[in-house]
Amino acid sequence: MLAQRRAVNLAAGLAGLAMLGYALYSQYHDGLDPCPLCMFQRVGVAAMTVVFLSAAAQHPRAKGAYVYAGLIALTSLATIGVAARHVYIQHEPPGSVPACGAPLDVLLQMFSWTQVIVKVLRGGGECATVNWTFWGLAMPAWVLICAAILGVLGVAANVRPERARRVETGNAPV
Repeated sequence: MLAQRRAVNLAAGLAGLAMLGYALYSQYHDGLDPCPLCMFQRVGVAAMTVVFLSAAAQHPRAKGAYVYAGLIALTSLATIGVAARHVYIQHEPPGSVPACGAPLDVLLQMFSWTQVIVKVLRGGGECATVNWTFWGLAMPAWVLICAAILGVLGVAANVRPERARRVETGNAPV
């Protein structure tokens, strides 16, 4: 199971890199400028990716695996939360979402980071726009789905009852 845990962490880290790569491709090749909520989702996916790749590289045993499971759960839940908020904003009726706000870099220059987070999570007109779909789902919905799958896989791979590990290695009490 230990080798399987490392493989899951590595595969999930590579999946996160692929998600970030596609986000950059769609921005620079397809011309889809990310809104502030999209940028927050990228930060969440990047954090998940770093945790997964660190877990694969370090390959901790016992309590270390539980620490990584907790970090994976935390980063995936944060990413899911931001993506869910984005999906919610995209499904609001037209006219109910406030007009487009300032770009994220301007907000960061004008306000403290805590005020920026609150303003971005409220959403704006640029966050309500759906300009890309795949199988009928917009990009934030796919981020939500992928973060949920990666989070569940990562936690499941890094958390396992101690007895099952002892049985697997032949150290089970008789």
